[in-house]
Amino acid sequence: MIEFLQNIDAQMLMAVNAMHSPFFDRFMMAFTGRWVWVPFYCVLAWYMVRRMGWRNGIGIVLAIGLAVTIADQTCASLIRPMAERLRPANLDNPLSAMVHIVDNYRGGSYGFPSCHAANTFALAGFMCLLCRRSRLSLMLVLWALATCYTRMYLGVHYPGDLLVGALVGTAASMLCYYLAQHLLRFKRITDNDDTWPVLTVLLAIVVGILIYAFMTQ
Repeated sequence: MIEFLQNIDAQMLMAVNAMHSPFFDRFMMAFTGRWVWVPFYCVLAWYMVRRMGWRNGIGIVLAIGLAVTIADQTCASLIRPMAERLRPANLDNPLSAMVHIVDNYRGGSYGFPSCHAANTFALAGFMCLLCRRSRLSLMLVLWALATCYTRMYLGVHYPGDLLVGALVGTAASMLCYYLAQHLLRFKRITDNDDTWPVLTVLLAIVVGILIYAFMTQ
């Protein structure tokens, strides 16, 4: 059964990884980067403080940071050393000979579960609980899914790595959200009227990445 699931995992990865082009090579490498999203994180933190007040806003930002940290370390320091599943692009993995590699980027040794998936879903999951029926929540879920796709495209994670990482991140977001709500007693955000600054920055970064990919392909 495990071998069957591993074969399905590898086939799904190769189907995504095989659909490459110079434009998307550039786009996926930029999108998967950590530092490119820093302006978005800063604006999101500003929005939390502005919308929720200093006490609750800073508390929520810290709770999100805690959720991301728990998700990241659960994957990187707890599960990966036990699972020891090689990344598809790792040179010690026989599959690596068939994987399309971009800019010689292969990631680290082990990839199960995906920290990128865990971290992005920790943030997206927390915001879905805080901002129910919000455009911001929807955009963050799409952003997290797009991040997961880039990891398959670049050949550094199997779909199973991403699925488990997303589950770990979602669990961490729920834990930290309900802990923060118990301590701070804040109310959920139920409208979309003032989320446009955050959405604007998020979309501006995506457009910037598209322009960069077009000009450097």
